Amino acid sequence: MCAGVCHINMMWLLFAAACALSAVDPGSCDTKARPFVERAGSAFSQRKYQSLLTVPNGEQFGNWTWPEMCPEGFYAAGFSLRVEPNQYGLDDTALNGIRLYCSKPDDRSFLYSIESHTGYYGDWSDPQWCPSGVLISFQLRVEPHQGLFGDDTAVNNIRFRCSSNPTLEGPGMDWGEYGHWSQECSTTGICGIETKVEEYQYGLDDSSLNDVRFHCCA
Repeated sequence: MCAGVCHINMMWLLFAAACALSAVDPGSCDTKARPFVERAGSAFSQRKYQSLLTVPNGEQFGNWTWPEMCPEGFYAAGFSLRVEPNQYGLDDTALNGIRLYCSKPDDRSFLYSIESHTGYYGDWSDPQWCPSGVLISFQLRVEPHQGLFGDDTAVNNIRFRCSSNPTLEGPGMDWGEYGHWSQECSTTGICGIETKVEEYQYGLDDSSLNDVRFHCCA
């Protein structure tokens, strides 16, 4: 439960320590902006949503898992990825998880994190944020099935488009190609996530994250 909260809070503790030692520009040391992050989990999974964003190039392995939703009035404004780096001849899994950071539209001082089920490999990246607005659509980079004796990695990376128009690309791996963009949330933005994950294969070929879909809330 601590993972998302501790990751953000540790970055801010290091930043505060650098400020105390004057290792950064004093003008940037306003720690009043430090966000508080709480792991939402499935606590808000009954939130009603308006539509579901999907893409056609997800891979075939694994099963759809539980949804996780932002609480009422919160929408995804940023994300981070769990990525296993290149294993150089050993079994690669590439992108293992996607974590969304939910905020109120005009207030990022208090955040909830949601991620549904994730794979087990790699470390979480630093968050990326829409400069303003919220996430409204996505695009997946997917390596297609490599055959009986190939090394499947399935989803490698993701791009999001913000309501303020910028496109954000995660620090994933580069196997495979990007497919089509999903539809866009027609009203406010993304408010939930469900993942399709292949469970641990006990020494056989692991592909981990195979597909994802996002909920849009009014």
